Amino acid sequence: MAKKTNNTEEKIMAVEEALSKSEIFIEKNQKLLTIILGAIALLVLAYFGFQRFYLIPREKEAQSQMFMAEKYFEQDSLKLALNGDGMYPGFLQIIDDYGMTKSAKLAHYYTGIILLNDGKFQDAIDHLEKFSLKDELVAPMAKGAIGDAYMELGKADKAAEYYLKAADLRINDFTTPVFLQKAAWAFEDLGKKEDALKAYDRIRLEFPRSTEARDVDKYISRLKGQ
Repeated sequence: MAKKTNNTEEKIMAVEEALSKSEIFIEKNQKLLTIILGAIALLVLAYFGFQRFYLIPREKEAQSQMFMAEKYFEQDSLKLALNGDGMYPGFLQIIDDYGMTKSAKLAHYYTGIILLNDGKFQDAIDHLEKFSLKDELVAPMAKGAIGDAYMELGKADKAAEYYLKAADLRINDFTTPVFLQKAAWAFEDLGKKEDALKAYDRIRLEFPRSTEARDVDKYISRLKGQ
């Protein structure tokens, strides 16, 4: 019993000693700790102030400026969408003027798609890589478009890599089977039969109701028959 009491007293003394050391440290470094805490508080205030008084108003302004470029994009007036019409800015100017906003990130996507259609594949990749919004459909479409650009550049290995990224980025019944099929085609182009079969099998098993699943058995049979 005495031994247990002694152990308890030792633990209490150890805790008291640790608390005493902490108090001494705080007393010695009170000025430094105050400066550090003040700096952290200022950083937090600066962040929220930047968000509220700069970034949010800039975002609203960017959206109002970009709507015409988006309209031109929908109408397939791609040069006007990219460069503007003299009254409203195009996507390139939105990127330059509102670089930190979500609108500018979306403008990178639009720009990449336009450049891809214009045959400027590396420039398209450069812009599409800068699209970073976590959108359910546009995010995988951006990755898949990078895959398309690499296919056009004759880099089927990189294309397959990005098609798989696009397929798995946001798994859904719309984009995933599309990019799995494109990945399979890229693997076939590379002579990677097993990798192509894996992609086709995923379409068959995971997305049996998709458009891509209609012909997938034919592709699988053809590969297995080779």
